[in-house]
Amino acid sequence: MARENGRRAQPVTAGAADGGWRGWRAAAEAALYGPGGFYRRPEGPAGHFRTSVHASPLFAAAVARLLCRVDEALGRPAELAFVDMAAGRGELVTGVLAALPAGVAARTRAYAVEIAGRPDGLDRRIEWRGEPPERITGLLFANEWLDNVPVDVAEVDSAGVPRLVLVREDGTERLGDPVPAAEAAWLARWWPATGQGLRMEIGLPRDRAWAAAAGTLTRGLAVAVDYAHTAAARPPFGTLTAFREGRETRPVPDGSCDITAHVALDACAAAFPGARLLSQREALHALGLSGARPPLALASTDPAGYVRALADAGAAAELTAPGGLGDFGWLLQPVGIPDVLADAPAG
Repeated sequence: MARENGRRAQPVTAGAADGGWRGWRAAAEAALYGPGGFYRRPEGPAGHFRTSVHASPLFAAAVARLLCRVDEALGRPAELAFVDMAAGRGELVTGVLAALPAGVAARTRAYAVEIAGRPDGLDRRIEWRGEPPERITGLLFANEWLDNVPVDVAEVDSAGVPRLVLVREDGTERLGDPVPAAEAAWLARWWPATGQGLRMEIGLPRDRAWAAAAGTLTRGLAVAVDYAHTAAARPPFGTLTAFREGRETRPVPDGSCDITAHVALDACAAAFPGARLLSQREALHALGLSGARPPLALASTDPAGYVRALADAGAAAELTAPGGLGDFGWLLQPVGIPDVLADAPAG
């Protein structure tokens, strides 16, 4: 589902970052994670948008089955790590622990990585951290984390030069200096654009964030799940947007809304041999979620079971729906183990 905007920033001379002007990366960093930032608010992400985790407990159950596959590939180690990146209020890690077989749960050490404080009443087995643990063996799972790693936005000016887009706290934009060398090299490889007014999000900070997170694995699997696009289909005006109280809204870096942009998952994967991309639909089908309706005969032999199965089928259909959650990208990065979703087709 594309999130495009057609805004065109106005040119500004070098040095105009004074007076509250700054790049989108710095502005979003402060608005999301600074004192009083959006992700430090008590209601958490679930108060403003609905992810696969919130859509159905079937998602956590599928992740639990994925963790069991990783466990088998690792030879059932004495300690099996599950790391939930950008854990929100711990919904996914709690659901995964509840869905694991008792023998696997007994060996699982669960970590929730989140900038906000530990929620009251969270399962004592879950270790709450601001950074992922080092040298782990198991599964690192990042559901809708990378889209909230802030990035700078660039726009092509009338001379064909990509320039940084500067923004004030009220969302007003202007063009700043030409994109620096490292960021320009990233754009040239991953998001080349030459037409005036075309906009690009510079994904280099996300590549680095993903490399650091996946680098904490000694053996196992790292997975990133997110809104995504690839080089063959970059949106011409970018995807920067915001959400407030369940509705998409204009991105304003004042701490009042979630600021997000789709992820160039192909760029994140490029440095890692063996990494591959799937759609969520393909990944969840491989993990046993089909969305198929239960047989009608079950309604007469087990009416209550039929109703439960029908509800599960509806939830699975939502998680795998084309044009919706099913189109999310999954980046799979095995570390020292075989591909545990080899039965899923390549994306």
